Amino acid sequence: MGGRARQTGAAVLLLLLLTIIISSACVVMADDAAPIPALKAQLSGWFSANVKPVAESKGLDPALVTAEAGPAQIIKVKKDGSGDFKTITEAIKSDPSGNTKRVIIYIGGGEYNEKVTIERTKPFVTLYGSPKDIPTLTYAGDAAKYGTVDSATLIVESDYFVGANLIIKARYKNYIANNNIAQNSSPKPDGKRKGAQAVALRASGDKAAFYNCRMLGFQDTLCDDRGFHLFKDCYIEGTVDFIFGSGTSLYLNTELHVISDPNIQSVITAQARESSSENTGYSFVHCAVTGNAKNAVLGRAWMSRPRVVFAYTNMGGSVISPQGWSDNNKPERDSTVYYAEYKNIGGGADAGGRVHYAKELTDAEAKPFLVLGYIQGSKWLLPPPSPQA
Repeated sequence: MGGRARQTGAAVLLLLLLTIIISSACVVMADDAAPIPALKAQLSGWFSANVKPVAESKGLDPALVTAEAGPAQIIKVKKDGSGDFKTITEAIKSDPSGNTKRVIIYIGGGEYNEKVTIERTKPFVTLYGSPKDIPTLTYAGDAAKYGTVDSATLIVESDYFVGANLIIKARYKNYIANNNIAQNSSPKPDGKRKGAQAVALRASGDKAAFYNCRMLGFQDTLCDDRGFHLFKDCYIEGTVDFIFGSGTSLYLNTELHVISDPNIQSVITAQARESSSENTGYSFVHCAVTGNAKNAVLGRAWMSRPRVVFAYTNMGGSVISPQGWSDNNKPERDSTVYYAEYKNIGGGADAGGRVHYAKELTDAEAKPFLVLGYIQGSKWLLPPPSPQA
């Protein structure tokens, strides 16, 4: 009887431990599973309720918890020489490889004509622009000189990166759009010159967040390359494939400004998923499609199995064509693309003229794209930084 009692006691203890573990997991998953509200006015409150500071979060990656423990190191970059450095590149070089603590590079106002790279060996870096005088990062690289993905003004290869309050430009000669003027020796792509495209931002690191950032370019503005990413309260401008790559990304309250060009059809996304086993894709939620383009498409099948979802998005005016999407003149991809929409509004959201391979999602089908779990947010996502500098 004693042995059986001990066995029973051990079983009860094991069951209790399993209950605690399962309960903890459910607590962690609750943040990831809370659906984004249908009303845009509730988005800010939803985000604050589900993305908490480290001290209030559960389930964060241990390395991130360690990195955020204690005050962050703040490095000041100011063009007038009143900071620690005058250039962003110098500030990044001062951060040692293999860093395990958060480093915030505070960037004062002005234009920084630099090609900036944050190497994979330097995780936990934040580029924080002055919110009162947002700095501009700009460079004149193009694909002819660097290759497309390496032409970016800002290249982020490291994990756990945060960017806030930044304007990131790929500059072209005589390019004027939306009152943003860039004059440089790199000519604007005309659809004929090989290698004319230039990237503003390449996000290649895992678990990166961008808050209140403006990405300005023409062709291939944002290389959403790979990894989990969040873009919140951002502005992205371009004309052809201006969001492209194999990232798994959630875009919240972000304006997609589509520029018209007489030589090229405007295309917002060229998501690069190639296999059904790849769990990548873009989810745009509570975004806005604006611009002066006509008959632009939400995405084209650059690769065979792109996955792009637009939900609760305002597609105003006549920017988006009635067809909505393109198979890139490859009809064999009609059965492999995942192009979907859910409860969008505006003149460009009318599903009546959509291509036959576009999906109008049900509530159940849309749910996986309307939660932070889409980017595993409970493991790494933190509120926007607000350093006192």
